[in-house]
Amino acid sequence: MAGLGEPPVAVVGAGIGGLTAAHDLNRRGIGVRVFEAGEQIAGLGRSFRDDEGFTYDFGAHFVTNRFAEAVGVLERCRTVEHFGETVWLDGKTYSFPLGLLRSPRFAFSGLAARIRPRSGQDPASAAEWYRASYGASLAEEVAIPLLEAWSGAAAEELAPSVIPPQVDRGTWHVVKLKMASRMSGRAVANGFSREMPEHAGVWHVYPEGGVSTLCEPLAEGLDVSLRSPVQAIVVEHERVVGVRVNGVLEEAAAVISTAPIHILPKLIEGSEALSHLARFRYRPIVLVNLKFEGRPFLPEVTTWVPDRTFPFFRLTEPPLSMPWLAPDGMTMITADIGCETDDPIWTMDEDDLAALCIEHLARIVPSAAKRYRGCRVLKTPVGYPIYLRSYERERVSLESGLPLQGLFSVGRNGEFAHILMEDVYWRTLRRMDEVAAYLAGRQVVEPAA
Repeated sequence: MAGLGEPPVAVVGAGIGGLTAAHDLNRRGIGVRVFEAGEQIAGLGRSFRDDEGFTYDFGAHFVTNRFAEAVGVLERCRTVEHFGETVWLDGKTYSFPLGLLRSPRFAFSGLAARIRPRSGQDPASAAEWYRASYGASLAEEVAIPLLEAWSGAAAEELAPSVIPPQVDRGTWHVVKLKMASRMSGRAVANGFSREMPEHAGVWHVYPEGGVSTLCEPLAEGLDVSLRSPVQAIVVEHERVVGVRVNGVLEEAAAVISTAPIHILPKLIEGSEALSHLARFRYRPIVLVNLKFEGRPFLPEVTTWVPDRTFPFFRLTEPPLSMPWLAPDGMTMITADIGCETDDPIWTMDEDDLAALCIEHLARIVPSAAKRYRGCRVLKTPVGYPIYLRSYERERVSLESGLPLQGLFSVGRNGEFAHILMEDVYWRTLRRMDEVAAYLAGRQVVEPAA
């Protein structure tokens, strides 16, 4: 419980991480105030609906029934019956991952990698990890090109930890969950959580109104200040004392930040302890949401495109899983393009981006241009954390927390971690135990007047 006269905990950002933190602290009886720079809550979990009846998110999110139940919106969700992935390579479609393993060159190369004697040393780079785990063919033709497309860095420059933990789950685990999905008629979650176990009782759902619906119950009863960007996190003697918002110092017993970790040092006023984090990098992503007549359009919900002559590395057709996201007889495809904020892709206007995507999409779907009906482009400069080897030691250290007393960082951007929405929720709840312990110790040392 907050002590008498104790200032509230300040939460920077009203996305899923910040709201989860604030909701949990409020539940514990701890005073909390949320500051959000934008005009609405949800952050990168925002959902959109246009006048034609198309619904889309800031990226394709696949929510589980377990997560929806935990935040109290399960009764407002529809069950997703199907989810699948394919890889488009050399003009052919391969189901992922089993279809790739039916190809002799991938299967033999992978088998050779498995039986090859190990050196006894851990892989030094992501490239070495993929070659050792998948074999040269699958690594060089599929895994490494995709990794480099979304990260914008050479695989040799990336630490092995960049490989999402969901990837290395074992073939039998993947097959078991796919079989459970077919038998149950539900899209059993497969590779979407590592914080909690995956099994046949965890499947995908989608909230009515979009994924931003998940944030609504978390925000209930909270003091959320919109259009209130935090200009500085004020530190005295290596301990946070408040935040500066609109030129006013707001005292805080602790600060929970969801800001991207490379921006956090710029917010700190009164300490240089986090200056080394400024060199951490994120990959900007452009999401081109293309609207078409007809359905289905792609061979599966998600199609990975490792061929770098394409501008996009992933295509997602959410209406194949969730038909209600598009009007009858229509569909939407999201093309993910990795870029930098100073390159032509980032600065290209909406019509030119659409034309670029349709030109290349026609190599997969020849009728793309004839069926095109418009698009909406979304951009984020913090699409994915880039795990460069040059700062891997600092990244690992970050997992143990920040060196400033009373400052906690949560969420994918705040933790600089490859975690999906459900795992953000569970990890943030666990981090709040640390916050509560810090506040309890603080009140012993500095009892309220």
